[in-house]
Amino acid sequence: MLIEGFPAQVAGTNCFVIAAGPGEQCVIVDPGVGVTGQLDEVISENRLHPVAVLLTHGHLDHTFSVLPVCQARDVPAYIHTEDRFALADPWTTLGLRPGEPIFGATGLTFAEPDDVRELADGTRLQLAGLDLAVRHAPGHTRGSVVFSLDVASEDPAAELSEVLFSGDVLFAGSIGRVDLPGGSMADMTQSLRSVILPMADEVIVCPGHGPQTTIGRERLTNPFLRNLM
Repeated sequence: MLIEGFPAQVAGTNCFVIAAGPGEQCVIVDPGVGVTGQLDEVISENRLHPVAVLLTHGHLDHTFSVLPVCQARDVPAYIHTEDRFALADPWTTLGLRPGEPIFGATGLTFAEPDDVRELADGTRLQLAGLDLAVRHAPGHTRGSVVFSLDVASEDPAAELSEVLFSGDVLFAGSIGRVDLPGGSMADMTQSLRSVILPMADEVIVCPGHGPQTTIGRERLTNPFLRNLM
């Protein structure tokens, strides 16, 4: 199993590349601002062949490069139905008027990739030889999702058992903010209770920002999870 992650130039958003191994097909998770060069390096060094881009939610720091990545490699983008609008209108999710500067830049324009496929709770994606489970986990945005990869079933020799790509639902020691349009603390609490807490302690968490962690570690130390237990 190959999982490569690196932070984007803006907001430190983690972009991940997932494949069964070098020389195989791969999927890309959350290509943020300025990631295309480093992404190309990871793909080239590992002789990978992208087949899809997966988006944990519609905020621009996670979707900024989705159009060039998809168009350059002729692959689809997957995003939850509730956040699809943000691909062409990221201003609304940030509480801005269309055309206002974003990240200090003016004159930005946005559009959907040619092929956008909508996700729903319980969707299973068979891509690049991987089996990814999708769980709808609103709270940070209405369309936030997490992607769960059962590594053991794909590679019995792997040291990892299950990996969760949690976007901005769960971080090491914290959770995603809920004060932007579409955010809801009530929804986040329900997502943490019904989606995150039932997971096994050994699940590796690859979050949208910050370092890797585990469900067990967060269950013990993350104040937002401890308050629900």
